[in-house]
Amino acid sequence: MGNPEAEGVRAEQRLGPVLRRRDQVQPGTADQRLLDTAGESDWVHTDPWRVMRIQSEFVEGFGALAELPNAISVFGSARTPAGTPEYEAGERLGKALVEAGFAVITGGGPGAMEAANKGAREANGISVGLGIELPFEQGLNPHVDIGVNFRYFFVRKTMFVKYAQGFVVLPGGLGTLDELFEALTLVQTRKVTRFPIVLFGTAYWSGLVDWLRDTVIAQGKAAERDLLLFHLTDDVEEAVALVSKETGR
Repeated sequence: MGNPEAEGVRAEQRLGPVLRRRDQVQPGTADQRLLDTAGESDWVHTDPWRVMRIQSEFVEGFGALAELPNAISVFGSARTPAGTPEYEAGERLGKALVEAGFAVITGGGPGAMEAANKGAREANGISVGLGIELPFEQGLNPHVDIGVNFRYFFVRKTMFVKYAQGFVVLPGGLGTLDELFEALTLVQTRKVTRFPIVLFGTAYWSGLVDWLRDTVIAQGKAAERDLLLFHLTDDVEEAVALVSKETGR
């Protein structure tokens, strides 16, 4: 076999913290690839580039929300029709949270999210929407005053928790359940402390609570005390009182 170095073939290549050897060595240099205007654009879809996009989403989110006052994140279905009792409860909740001194953060979409944003805006409070890029575009509802759109769910969920002092969860679907159980897990594992979670709508949520108690806890998959991680109510004033009390307001 010939000498790789003598034949002009690099046997080892260091790219920052990454080491490549033998047939994993890449031709050219990072500067060369940056300055070379010719070639394909597939690089924007590679994992290292996605890291930069993820970083930029965190930076944009932190920058937009860093000066928020105390806030409560309100979750609920995008499919809740305007004019229904659930929608009207979302409006009253958004208004009551503002009157209690909170900003209101939602997923920025239609339905229950729009209702909470509308209530907050009409009460002259801070109405925040954290949207998500989806195949079926929804866009931010017109009642959002500060809006940030995200590509990545996990970045968005970080913002919901980081800039809120508690959650109120209106009836919702899979996305709402995802956000609810994310919050419950963070509180259960003490990743966050003093973080009230209120389930609004006893008729809607009671089946889930029954399953947690009669199946999950009964089979030893969770502890009885985990039922204390959240509160269940049908009353807007009680929901606001619960998040106010646990956040020390």
